[in-house]
Amino acid sequence: MSRKEEVFIPALKGKKIPVISLDNKWYRLMNGLEKTPRMQKLEDELKELLKRQGKVNTETRALRKQKKLLMENIVDEMDGANAKKQNEYKKLIEECNHTLAEYQEEMKELPAQIDQVNFDLMIETMQVCYEAIQENSDKITEIAEWINNIRIELKKNVVRKQQYELQNHNVYSYMHDIFGAEVIDIFDMAYNPAEKTRQNKASKEEKKEENV
Repeated sequence: MSRKEEVFIPALKGKKIPVISLDNKWYRLMNGLEKTPRMQKLEDELKELLKRQGKVNTETRALRKQKKLLMENIVDEMDGANAKKQNEYKKLIEECNHTLAEYQEEMKELPAQIDQVNFDLMIETMQVCYEAIQENSDKITEIAEWINNIRIELKKNVVRKQQYELQNHNVYSYMHDIFGAEVIDIFDMAYNPAEKTRQNKASKEEKKEENV
């Protein structure tokens, strides 16, 4: 049994689902996800059903209005002066009644068809969203592990850096005690604890003056 049958379908059974193709939130959601071919097919089918429902409603109202006018015309011709006209009106009314009956039958079927396609589209949406969440979760885990490894490596490198700095300091101090200040030229050393302290102090003083 697929996840669709096991989880998604039972979860939606009996629930009133808004028409997806009329929901702006759904479009915003799908803007960040890739639609499947089946999803696109269902969306197109749903739009066509809604369009047909709107057309049938509009034409039903127009036919009822036309039928009312025809009946008024028959009443106007009740004196029998123009029997041919009356027969034409009656024939047109029969045609209106026939078409209205067809539309009425179609209007009974359309809501169920729309609900079914809408339901199928929601199921397909849930499947796509589930797969996206799973894929994103895998990536989140992978990135989290990478970040954790980087943090560990960063801590190690901070310790190494401190060790190298301490060793340089010790070497410099020892050599300075033996050779004096010329040790910088002898070893071409960029690291000079006393000079570093002086530079840092000077930099802080400059910043204070700028903020005054």
